[in-house]
Amino acid sequence: MGSDDALFGIHGTALQIRSQRMSMLASNIANAATPGFKARDIDFNKALDAATSQQAGSVDDAVESNVGYRVPVESSLNGNTVELPVEQTQFAENAVQYKTTLQFLQGRVDTVMQALKGDQ
Repeated sequence: MGSDDALFGIHGTALQIRSQRMSMLASNIANAATPGFKARDIDFNKALDAATSQQAGSVDDAVESNVGYRVPVESSLNGNTVELPVEQTQFAENAVQYKTTLQFLQGRVDTVMQALKGDQ
C-alpha cells in the first residue's frame, strides 16, 4: 500500500476513475451527431474493484478492462448509438459523485493539515 493509499484510501482511486468516466461521457455527448459513433462507458464499480484488488496493473488498466459499448434503447439510421438524454443524465450523476468524492478528499486533507499544525 502506497503512502497516498494510506492517506486517501479508496477515494483517490475512485476520483481517478470518475475523472476518466467523465471524459468518456463528454466524448459521447460531443459525438452525438457523428455517424457510426459508438457510445462507450466505464463500469465504475467493476473498475474500482479491479483497481483496488490489484487485478489490474494500474488504475488505467482497470478502467480499460471495464469499458463497454452502450446498447441504445432505440437504434438510429446512421449507426450512432449515443442517446443524448441518457448521456447527459449519466454525465450529471457522475459529476455529482465526482464532486462528493472531491469534497471528502478535501476534508481529509484539511484534517491532516490541522493535525500537522496542532490545531484542535
